[in-house]
Amino acid sequence: MSIIYPVILSGGSGTRLWPVSRELYPKQLLALAGDKTMLQDTALRFLGSERFAAPIIICNTEHRFIVAEQLRGIGVVPSDIILEPEGRNTAPAAALAAMKVAERDLDGLVLLLASDHVVRDVEELLNSVAVGETAAMGGRLVTFGIHPHRAEPGYGHIKMGEEINDAPGCHVVDRFVEKPDFETAKIYTASGKYLWNASLFLFRPDAFLKELHELAADIESACRAALIGAKRDLDFLRPDVTAFRAAPSISIDYAVMEKTDKAAVVPVDPGWTDVGSWAALWEVMDRDVNGNALVGDVVLHDVRNSLIRSGSRLVTAVGVENLIVAETSDAVLVAGMSHAQDVKTLVELLKVSRRGEATAHGLVHRPWGIFEGIDLGETHQVKRITVKPGASLSLQSHARRSEHWVVISGTAKVTRGKDLDNLEVVYLSQNQSIDIPLGWVHRLENSGDDPLVIIEVQSGDYLGEDDILRYEDIYGRR
Repeated sequence: MSIIYPVILSGGSGTRLWPVSRELYPKQLLALAGDKTMLQDTALRFLGSERFAAPIIICNTEHRFIVAEQLRGIGVVPSDIILEPEGRNTAPAAALAAMKVAERDLDGLVLLLASDHVVRDVEELLNSVAVGETAAMGGRLVTFGIHPHRAEPGYGHIKMGEEINDAPGCHVVDRFVEKPDFETAKIYTASGKYLWNASLFLFRPDAFLKELHELAADIESACRAALIGAKRDLDFLRPDVTAFRAAPSISIDYAVMEKTDKAAVVPVDPGWTDVGSWAALWEVMDRDVNGNALVGDVVLHDVRNSLIRSGSRLVTAVGVENLIVAETSDAVLVAGMSHAQDVKTLVELLKVSRRGEATAHGLVHRPWGIFEGIDLGETHQVKRITVKPGASLSLQSHARRSEHWVVISGTAKVTRGKDLDNLEVVYLSQNQSIDIPLGWVHRLENSGDDPLVIIEVQSGDYLGEDDILRYEDIYGRR
């Protein structure tokens, strides 16, 4: 029996779940449908089985430290974390994955899956993978289709053909269908011949790369060059930027699956949901007797069939139904449930207006911890900074701002000086403070066992995050 290599794609931005999901901290890194993040849930599905190797993660370079930290948090040591220089859709990502697995295990199988899907019945999913294994070992490119429970125009569909003789439970793909209109979706569902496209694939790496070479050679050549020029960076693999950008941005469906004669499909019903919108999330959440899904500090009266989410303050609602309310510290979304797909359009409008809320949270994650903006003026900025135990910011200086730090809790180790040859080390505890004059070299470290929390007051004529000159950084940043 071949070893199966789960390859988890974690590159989406999840704009339809704005303002909770944003480009710099998207939905797969959030705990939306349970106690763990969607990435963590995905990785844990394959933990503990000898059939599965440790996962390979393909993610955006901006998310690398968050991804690594979340995997450490659940005890998963990945085979690799590959950093996409920029998003090029799923076909180039699949090519990178196939090439890396082929390097390690010519007899292995690639299980390509998204990081942001909910699966309620993991055993059913694993059983279906076993069903598809025979066809995949025979050179088929296997996808998995979800038995539809309703007419759904939001998903692409797969029409099943005849069952494959030497692969029981696996069918030839008759055709892939774009997202249909509602009336067509009803016909598809009633026919029993159509499945939802779950964007889940199983294949031998050599079989996939052979089809890729014949059907999309430009993707294959670009990805091979990107891996030849790849560099190791701590726990991450960085494909060559220039080579990878030469690959067209296209999905694996369009580039390969819709064109190949090797496509096969396994029908499966694992309690799957693509959490692509607030309405889809509402469907998988626990709801009260009135059909309301609630998160955070929420008080309601006469409200039905709504999703109300509070992130930072009390949210109340009276006499509404079929409503989405999502609140964060810097934005509030109010939308009709039937317009959940239109949130993406709203985010595009914010981007056109150059609103920072479109892409970034007020709470910003760094490899050493988090910070949150509290106040901002033309010449000053106040932040609340939390540093993880044992973590350290870079040794750095600023050309256009000075800083003042006040310790709220924990123990701070502060290195500072006019230049690199004149540095002092100061330890601060609760209620103590220190100044970092303009241009001084400095570093903040948490030398204790508990989180370090400080208030930072910046003052200067420019307060941008790019006013940083780094001298030393344990995370390899420049």
